[in-house]
Amino acid sequence: MPKSSKKKRSRADAAASAPYSAISAIASKGGGRGGRDSSSSSNLIAPNTNLGQHFLKNPAVVTAIVAKAAIKPTDVVLEIGPGTGNMTIPLLDQCKSLVAIEYDTRMVREVLKRVEGTPHDHKLRVIQGDAIKTAFPFFDVCVANVPYQISSPLVFKLLSHRPMFRCAVMMFQEEFALRLTAKPGEALYCRLSVNTQLLAKVDQLMKVGRNNFRPPPKVESRVVRIELRNPPPPVDFTEWDGMVRLLFNRKNKTLRAGLLVKATIKMLEENRRTHASLKGVDGADDMNDVDMERGIVEIIEEVVGKGSKWEGKRAAKLELDDFLTLLAEFNKRGVHFA
Repeated sequence: MPKSSKKKRSRADAAASAPYSAISAIASKGGGRGGRDSSSSSNLIAPNTNLGQHFLKNPAVVTAIVAKAAIKPTDVVLEIGPGTGNMTIPLLDQCKSLVAIEYDTRMVREVLKRVEGTPHDHKLRVIQGDAIKTAFPFFDVCVANVPYQISSPLVFKLLSHRPMFRCAVMMFQEEFALRLTAKPGEALYCRLSVNTQLLAKVDQLMKVGRNNFRPPPKVESRVVRIELRNPPPPVDFTEWDGMVRLLFNRKNKTLRAGLLVKATIKMLEENRRTHASLKGVDGADDMNDVDMERGIVEIIEEVVGKGSKWEGKRAAKLELDDFLTLLAEFNKRGVHFA
C-alpha cells in the first residue's frame, strides 16, 4: 500500500481504534513487520488501526516474549492475532504445533505464506475468525498481543477456558495490564482486578515502549503472565461477580451506602424470591413487597451497617478474602446477587 495513502489518514482516525462491531472484528496489534522479507513486506501490508492493529517491529521484544512463554517441545500453542507472523515463526521453532486465530484475511494469507514450503508447514493451523466468538481448541500456552477493545472479554474467556492451560503470556496496553495486578487502595484497583485475581495468578513481565510498534500506539504496553488457579476457588462466579459489580459501581462509598440503593434493594428482593421459589420455601410468593423490602434492608444493615465488622469499609480497600467472607455472610442470610 503506498505510504502516501496512509499519510492522508487523519490523526483522529488513526488514534480512534474504533471498537470492533459487537466485539466481533478481532485482530492483532502484534505479529511483526510482516512477510518473509520484513523490509519489503512492511511496504505491502499496512496495519489497520480501526482493528487495533499495531505491529510489533522490534525482534528483541519478540524474542523476550517467546522466552517468557517458556515453550516446551511437546506444547500446543494458541496464538491470538498472529499478524504478519513475526512471533509465530519463533514459537513454531519451539512448540509441537500452533493454532493461530486471526480476523484479518490479509494477515491469514501472510502468515501462511511465511511457513509455506518450510518444516513448520505441517505444524501451523490458522483459523480465520473472531477470537471472542471462536471456540478455542486444546492448548498448553497462549500467546497474544491484544487490541485494547477486546482485552477484557478475552481475559475472561481465557479464565473460564477448560481444560486448564499452563499459562498465557499476553501484551496489553499498560493501564489495562496494571489493573490486572492492582492492589486494594490503589487507584487502578477495580472489578477487573478482583475478578482476575480470584481466578488466576498474574505477573507483570516487562514493559514495552510505544516506539516498538508500527504505527506507535498512543500509550505504552506491558506483557503479563496469567496462570489459572488450580483448583479454582469454590465460589459461584456469577454470584460473586454480581456482588463485586454492585460494590465497585461506587467503590469509594461505604458498603452500606453502595447497597442501600433503591434499584439494588429491588434486585435483591427479586433474587430472594427466585431462590426461595426454586428451593420450594412455603409462603415465598405470599410475602408482600413491604415485608420483602424491610427484610433486605434489615439484612444489609445487619451485615454492613453500624456496629458490624464492615462498618465504614469501602470496596476500594477490601482484599479478596474480604469479598469472599462478605458474600458468604449475605448468602447465609438468603441474600443472593444473581
